[in-house]
Amino acid sequence: MTAQEPLLFRNLRLLDPQFDEPRGGYEVLVEGERIREVSDSPIASASARKVDCGGRVLMPGLIDCHVHSMHSEVYMRRMEDVPLTLAAARGARRLKEMLDRGFTTVRDTGGTDWGMKAAVEKGLIPGPRLFIAGRSIGPTGGHSDGRARTNPGYACPCCNGMAYLRLVVDGEDAVRKAVREQMRQGCDQVKIMVSGGVASPYDPLDSLQFSVPEIEAAVEEAEAFGRYVLAHAYSAEAITRAVAHGVRTIEHGNLIDEPAARLMAERGAYLVANLVAYVAMKERAAEYGMPREMLEKNDMVLEGGYRSLEICKAAGVKVAYGSDLLGALAVDQSREFSIRAEVQAPIEVIRAATSIAAEVVRRPGQLGTIAPGAWADLIVVDGDPTRDVTLLEGQGRHLAAIVQGGRFHKNRLAEAA
Repeated sequence: MTAQEPLLFRNLRLLDPQFDEPRGGYEVLVEGERIREVSDSPIASASARKVDCGGRVLMPGLIDCHVHSMHSEVYMRRMEDVPLTLAAARGARRLKEMLDRGFTTVRDTGGTDWGMKAAVEKGLIPGPRLFIAGRSIGPTGGHSDGRARTNPGYACPCCNGMAYLRLVVDGEDAVRKAVREQMRQGCDQVKIMVSGGVASPYDPLDSLQFSVPEIEAAVEEAEAFGRYVLAHAYSAEAITRAVAHGVRTIEHGNLIDEPAARLMAERGAYLVANLVAYVAMKERAAEYGMPREMLEKNDMVLEGGYRSLEICKAAGVKVAYGSDLLGALAVDQSREFSIRAEVQAPIEVIRAATSIAAEVVRRPGQLGTIAPGAWADLIVVDGDPTRDVTLLEGQGRHLAAIVQGGRFHKNRLAEAA
């Protein structure tokens, strides 16, 4: 790979998440993969390629904290007929499309392995920075268990996409072994199921999954390796059990209540919300085969999603951006911005996808910000997203440039004088 030329961005309005709105008069110098200098006065650089942003808004690349790049079917039972080769090819396309939308970093919360992550890092396929969880871990009959009742066990993961994405284990010792294997496989975080889910066939939403000793075992093993546990949880009771025993991030959390939110705030836990998943499933999941029973569960959590944002804001819980879209619904990834903007200010939603998301992936100051020393993951927007957050939607058509690690993924900006 050839050496990267320095880039000097001029004629821009800077939107760093610490600001409430874009500010003019700034220039940004990128050297290698990092931002070298951010200044409100002209930057001198004889070697840098000068880029004219045309008065557009320059801001950090977006971060989605809940994706499933290998989940290429809306109705998960159909993944049983997907071999690993086809799943990987589909996943590669999904990752490129995420980057095309301006998501320069994503946290995959189940199903994507170190091989896909290495392919992106080595430049074999275009895609966002990946923080991976490997296989989602859950108990028999829980949200990770998508088997038909006539199926006693999954076949080889190479021939069955469902088996590759998920892992069913029972008992404290089995959980420990599963988490240790995830660590061996290079995972950045561990995903466990502690409540029922929408896209699983038999578990009620309010069911409690994994015992307290099993949750504690997962947390202990992940933390021993310098990693952390995230938990799929809807009900207040499931959220409370998970956070009280060391889980760091709650995924979904639609049915949270005030006491559970206060506990999350006290423990410094994060919520990763993904309202767009429920909106998209209500609108279109039936046409992709999702059965009535799952759609009824989806209706139960959809309304609670909006209230969860209000409850968490009142309690001081930080809420990060997530999408959690399966199969063909992934096209709606950026739609979460306008959905959340129904109850939040645009800058709050932008922070959820930048600075707060960077904290979730444990890279504050390196991602989700425009600052010296941060990774040069940038987008240039045709307009002000703090006034019109839909500029971050539309499959990236409002993005004049996308920069990842100091290299252009997309560029229709002019050279500056």
